[in-house]
Amino acid sequence: MAFNMIRNNCNTHKQFNVRCGRQRQHRWTVMDPSLSALLHEWHDFYALVGTASATLVGLMFVAVSIGTTIFTEDHRAAMTAFITPTVVHFAAVLFACLVASMPSHSWNTLGVPLGAGALAGAVYSGGLVVHMIVRRRFKVDLEDRLFYALVPLAGYLLAIVAAATLFTHNGAVSADLFATAVLTLLFSAIRNAWDMMVWIVIKTPASGPPQA
Repeated sequence: MAFNMIRNNCNTHKQFNVRCGRQRQHRWTVMDPSLSALLHEWHDFYALVGTASATLVGLMFVAVSIGTTIFTEDHRAAMTAFITPTVVHFAAVLFACLVASMPSHSWNTLGVPLGAGALAGAVYSGGLVVHMIVRRRFKVDLEDRLFYALVPLAGYLLAIVAAATLFTHNGAVSADLFATAVLTLLFSAIRNAWDMMVWIVIKTPASGPPQA
């Protein structure tokens, strides 16, 4: 009798653990119908923005290869402060679009990577704010300080808020906030890329006339 009671208790305990494990797995892996509909509505938007950001990342590499004559060791600090952050912002937009385009998500599996990426971007942009605005390491005007440091930081902070909103299952608000954050990062990076291309064209020495 005692043996049967112990065996029944063990079976009950195992069934409870299995049931709890399935519930946890269900909570993390099964897509909520409202989330599925939300991601479907925004799929074309993230596909378009992700394609644009991926293309612009490639063009940044082309631009840097064109300006190899001026990107010397003397300009390493400027490259770190201006060129690298622009590539990082394009890559962040691409990462966010890829995560949002994955076919299966729960509120948690969508919020965690987006929140972690946004937090990393905010920390990175915060460092740029310190260098450009607080310490004034570079002689740039107010517009450059805004678009190279403050505007991207605002975009990442918006993305953090959007990711936090996902955990409350408030998909409509989170989607609007996250779209705003992604567009903020994308357009600020486009503006910065154009600013750098103009600088490269001005600084690149013009070739002389061909010899007869």
